Amino acid sequence: MPLYRYKAVASSGDTVEGEMEAEGQKAAVKRLQALGHLPVRVDEVKGHGVARFLQRDLFRREKASAGEIAVLTGDIATLLHAGVALDRTLEIIAELAEQETVKRLVDRILDSIRGGSSLADALGAEDKTFPAYYVSMVRAGEAGGSLEVVLDRLSGFMAGAIEVRERVRSALIYPMILLGMAILAIVVLMGVVVPRFKPLFEDAGEALPVATQIVVAIGEGIEAYWWLIALAIIAGVGIFRHQLRSPAWRYRWDLGKLRTPLLGPLLIKAEVARFCRTLGTLIGNGVGMLSALSLAGDTIANAALARDIETVAGSLKEGKSLTEPLADSDLFPRLALHLTRVGEETGKMEEMLLKVADIYDQDVQRTLDRALALLVPVFTIVLGVIIAGIIGSILAAILSVYELPI
Repeated sequence: MPLYRYKAVASSGDTVEGEMEAEGQKAAVKRLQALGHLPVRVDEVKGHGVARFLQRDLFRREKASAGEIAVLTGDIATLLHAGVALDRTLEIIAELAEQETVKRLVDRILDSIRGGSSLADALGAEDKTFPAYYVSMVRAGEAGGSLEVVLDRLSGFMAGAIEVRERVRSALIYPMILLGMAILAIVVLMGVVVPRFKPLFEDAGEALPVATQIVVAIGEGIEAYWWLIALAIIAGVGIFRHQLRSPAWRYRWDLGKLRTPLLGPLLIKAEVARFCRTLGTLIGNGVGMLSALSLAGDTIANAALARDIETVAGSLKEGKSLTEPLADSDLFPRLALHLTRVGEETGKMEEMLLKVADIYDQDVQRTLDRALALLVPVFTIVLGVIIAGIIGSILAAILSVYELPI
């Protein structure tokens, strides 16, 4: 679909600029008019790929981050709780926004609302920023007259998800740096240092120890064909990513990850925690079970687990309970299944789903903390053994060379 860059006058009299995808220039103009804008200029962005990239401001972010959206949601909820009207709330936030990305986003939402759209519809137009579950919860809040309560819960939900992700990311920084340095050290040692010893061993021939011959051969290979190795890695990554676009291949890959002895249970718990927290939050805010299940299922990144969740929606349409089809899955954890069944029987589905999410979030965090505590010394030991083996093979060769008859 073509991309159009526009300049228009909003109903407030302010000039707004941006980009949108549309089937044609007339469709783009109609969409701007529907938002309450008076189009001044609508031009198609010519070219694709590099050409389009060069036309953009390299230092300008086009999309607000998840953290900024969480803060924005909390600010709107706070002002609405204080009795401020929605349009005035957005005006205040736009005036006080420090990030230009957030300011532009709030201005677009405000223009849509002034053009007659509901908040949910205005957010739905920003589908690259606001996920479907977010829009559905806001729509349910508007229908039920509890928008500020819904936004407050959304803010807490997003802040909790961001906190978990940042905790994991922070914990992985040091091990990833250590792993990168270890790989770099081995490559430099094998590709630069070891080949420098080649003249010393040239006259030794077969008298060299086998380990030394292997190390020298690997070093020469890295020195001579490093570009080919790099291309092979890049090509391998590209082929792998292309294969992941195939649903069948993606399903087999994701299922294989879940079957992995140590990694699989951890991935399942993380996915189930995200699913249950989203589903519980949606149900608690008035979203229907079928819609909530579909939206929560979209948060699952693993194709194998997502397929099991899809079967649940079909069962619900047939009048079955939530836990019946899940009981047939060998991927869904038994504890989560048991607590979900208790929630159905007692009418406390939201509470039980959020409890499952809390249990598995804490379990995943404890497991990651223990794994990362072991990962650093394991990396250190493995790196030390590899380097010691390389240096040892070189020293053994040097000793053997000096012991050879002249």
